[in-house]
Amino acid sequence: SFVPALKRLSLGLLFLVTYTLSSLYISDEYLISDDYMEKPFWFRCGYILIWGKIILYKYVTCWLVTEGVCILAGLGYNGKDQNGKPLWNACANMKVWLYETTPLFTGTIASFNINTNAWIARYIFKRLKFLGNKLLSQALALFFLAIWHGLHSGYLVCFQMELLIVIVERQVINLVRDSPPLSTLASITVLRPIFYVLQQANHWMFMGYSLVPFCLFTWDKWMKVYRSIYFFGHVLFFTLLLVLPYIRRVLVPRKEKLKRTE
Repeated sequence: SFVPALKRLSLGLLFLVTYTLSSLYISDEYLISDDYMEKPFWFRCGYILIWGKIILYKYVTCWLVTEGVCILAGLGYNGKDQNGKPLWNACANMKVWLYETTPLFTGTIASFNINTNAWIARYIFKRLKFLGNKLLSQALALFFLAIWHGLHSGYLVCFQMELLIVIVERQVINLVRDSPPLSTLASITVLRPIFYVLQQANHWMFMGYSLVPFCLFTWDKWMKVYRSIYFFGHVLFFTLLLVLPYIRRVLVPRKEKLKRTE
C-alpha cells in the first residue's frame, strides 16, 4: 500500500503548493475590499472565476492527504479489480481527473466530497421518496446539507444556487440532445474544443459565483459581492429556467417529444 499512498499524498501536496502560491494573490478578503469594488465588471467576474477554482483546492488537499494516510493504514483497501489488481479507493473522497476535466456542474458534484454526497443520497434523499417528487426530495436534501454545514445564511444561498444550476444544466443537456440542429452543431468535431473551453469558463464562473456566500458566510459580506456583480448569476439562471421550456418547443420537433414520452 506504500506506493498508492505515496501517489495520493504527492498529489495532495501538489494541490497544497498550488493553493498556497495562489493565495498570495487570490483571497476571500479581496472580494469585499474597496479595490475589488472599484474594478470593472469584467474583472470582478473574472476574479470570481479564478477564485472559485483555487479556493476549493484546500479541501482537495485535505482529502487527498487523508486518503493517503488511510491507504497506508490499510483502511483504503477495497478488494481487487477484474484483473486481480488491489484497489485502494475505499476512503477516496475525490475523483481528481473528473474534477479537473469535467465541464459540468453535475460532474463536479460527482467528483467532489463524494462520501458526504453518497451519505446524503442514501440517508436523506432516498428516504424522502415517500414525497413522490424527486425535485422536492433533492431540494430538501440540499437544505439538510446547508444546515449540516452551519446556520450562516451563506450556506443556504450556496446550496439554493446549486439546485437552480443543476436543474437548468439538465434542461440544457436534454435540449441539446433532443434538438436536431443543436445536436448536429454539438457533434461538429472542429468546434468541440471551442465548446469545451466555453463550458469550462461558464462552469467555473458560476461555481465561483455559488461559492461566494459559502465562503463569506454572512449576508452583509456575500450580499456586497453579489450587488457588485448585479446578481447576474441569479438573473441568468432564473431567466433560463423560465425561457428554456419555450425554446424547447421551438427547437425540438413534436415527433422527438413523442419518442421521449414512449
